[in-house]
Amino acid sequence: MPFPDVVPDSPSAGRESEILVGPVLRYTDRFGTATVFVETARSCRVSITTGDGVTTGTSTWSVHGHHYALVVLRDLPRDRAVTYTVALDNVTVWPLRASSYPPSVVPPFTSSGRVRIAFGSCRELGSYDATGRRRWGADALVALAARLRGSDHTTWPDLVLHLGDQVYADEPSPEIRDRLRALHRNVPEEVCEEIQDFEEYTWLYQATWMHPAVRWLLSTVPSAMILDDHDLRDDWNTSAAWRREMERRPWWPDRVKGGLGTYWVYQHIGNVDPDTLEEDDLYRAVTTTEDPRDATAALDAFALRADREPETARWSFSRDIGDTRLVVVDSRCSRTLQPSEARAIVDRDEWDWLTAAALADPAPSHVLIASTLPVFLPYGVHHIEGWSEAIAGGAWGPPGRWLGERVRQGIDLEHWPAFRNSFDAMVELLGALVRRTPAPRSILLLSGDVHFSYTSRVLLKDHPETPTHIHQLVQSPLRNALPWYASLAFRFFHRKIAARLFRPLARSAGVTDPRVTWEFDGPLSFSNGLMMLDLTADAAHVAMDEAHFTGAGEEILVRREEHALTTGSPTAPQPSGR
Repeated sequence: MPFPDVVPDSPSAGRESEILVGPVLRYTDRFGTATVFVETARSCRVSITTGDGVTTGTSTWSVHGHHYALVVLRDLPRDRAVTYTVALDNVTVWPLRASSYPPSVVPPFTSSGRVRIAFGSCRELGSYDATGRRRWGADALVALAARLRGSDHTTWPDLVLHLGDQVYADEPSPEIRDRLRALHRNVPEEVCEEIQDFEEYTWLYQATWMHPAVRWLLSTVPSAMILDDHDLRDDWNTSAAWRREMERRPWWPDRVKGGLGTYWVYQHIGNVDPDTLEEDDLYRAVTTTEDPRDATAALDAFALRADREPETARWSFSRDIGDTRLVVVDSRCSRTLQPSEARAIVDRDEWDWLTAAALADPAPSHVLIASTLPVFLPYGVHHIEGWSEAIAGGAWGPPGRWLGERVRQGIDLEHWPAFRNSFDAMVELLGALVRRTPAPRSILLLSGDVHFSYTSRVLLKDHPETPTHIHQLVQSPLRNALPWYASLAFRFFHRKIAARLFRPLARSAGVTDPRVTWEFDGPLSFSNGLMMLDLTADAAHVAMDEAHFTGAGEEILVRREEHALTTGSPTAPQPSGR
C-alpha cells in the first residue's frame, strides 16, 4: 500500500525488507525488562543491540509458513532512554538508513508516581491518498508520531493502549479487498471480500503497522492491545443466536483459526510479561518445537478451542505502572451466551480473574479498568440495551424474543448494559474498590468501540461519601468514519429527552434502575483522536486530542478538551432526566 511519507529506496533496501512487521516495542516494566516483536521474511537469528553495547538475540519460530521472534531485553537503564538496533543473522536492518525518524528507543521506565497513558480504538486502514483522507480522516497514530518525534522522551506516554479493532477482518482496505476478490474464486459472495485464514490476516498486520510513521511509533513507545469484534467479524458474540448462525457457515472455522491465531502472535504475547509467558504451555510448544507443522497445529487447535470453550484461554491481562494499576479485560471472547445460563459479557472464570486483579495488594493510587466496550453509555442507549436483552430473554413472550434479537443485532446492542448481570457486577466491583483502605484516588473505566468520544462522572448510590473519583472515559476512533445519520442518532441518545422516552420502555420489560448514576462532564466528539491520561499519586488528568490535517496536509493532534478528574468532591446531586 502506498503511503505519503515512505522513505526513499536505499542500497540496503533488500536487507531492510526482511523485517515484514516491526520492530514493535511491547511489554516494559520498572525492573528494566522489555520485549520487542518482529516478523521476518525467513528463518533467522534476531539480535537487538542497545546503545550501551549490549546484544540480546533469539532464533525465530514459525507457524503457517511465517517467521516470528519476541526478543526479551533485561537489565535496561531505568532512568534514561536507550537506543537500539535490530540485526538479522548479524546484518543490521533497523533503523532504516534513509529514515527521517529518530532512532528507536526503549524510553525511561516509570520510577515515580507519574504515569502517562494514551489510548483509543478502531483504526481502519484505508488508503492515504486524497480520497482515503476524505473518507477516513486524519490518522491519530500518525499524528501522535508527529508530536513525539520532536519532543523529549520524558514527555512521552509510558504506554499506548489499543482498545480493540486494530485490524478489520470484515472490512479490509480497498487494496486488500481487490486482492481477496481475485483470490476467492470459490468463496461465498457474502465473504469474498473478507479475510478468510491465517495467511490473509498477516496481510492486515503488515499493511496496518507498516505505515512509516506508525512503524516508528510502535518501535519506540510501549504498547498493549486487546481484541474486539472486527478481529473476527462485526458483532462477534453478540448473542447465542448470532453464534449459532456463524457456526453454520462453512468458512467460520478458518476465520477463527486465522483471527485468534494471528491475534495471539501479533498482539497477545506482547501483552504478557516474559517470565509468565515462558511458563505458558502454548508459547513453549510453538517456540520450541522442531517441526513448524506441529507448531501450526498447536496454534490452530488452541484458537478453535478458545472460541468454543472461552475458559481455556485468557486474553485479559494486568500490570502495575508506577502507582497505577491497569487491568485490561476481554469483553468479547469470554462471554456467556447460552439461554440456559445467566448471560454475561465476561464469564465467571474471567470475572473472578478481573476481581482478583483489581483488588490485589498493594492498593494503588489509581485503578484503570479497560474494556473495549463502554460500561456507562448515554442513558437513552443504556435503557434500549436493557430493554432489548429483557425481551429477547422472554419478558414480552415469543414475539418479544424475535423483536429483541432483531433489534439487538440490527443496531449493535451489545455493550455492558446489554448484559445486565455483568453491568451490576461491575457496579459491585466499583463499590468493593472504594471500600478498600486506602481507597484509590480514582477509578477510571477506559473504553472505545462506539466511534464517538466522551467522559462521564460515575456516582455510586450506595457510597455517596466516597473519596474516590470514578469516571468512564471513551475514546473512539483512531481512524474511522461514522455515517452522518449515526452521529445524529448518538447526539439524540445523549440528550435527556432520550432517557425520558426509553426509561419507561425498559421498565415495561422488567428492567430496574441500577444502583449507580452518571453524568457527562465533557462534549461528545466524533473526530478521530486519542485520549491522554496524566496520573500522579494525588491527581488524575485527562486530555482529548483530535487528529486533523494542517494546510500542508500533515496530520497533527489538536487539543479539544482537558480537565482534572480528581478535583472537588466526587459526589454530586443525582442528574435529572435519566
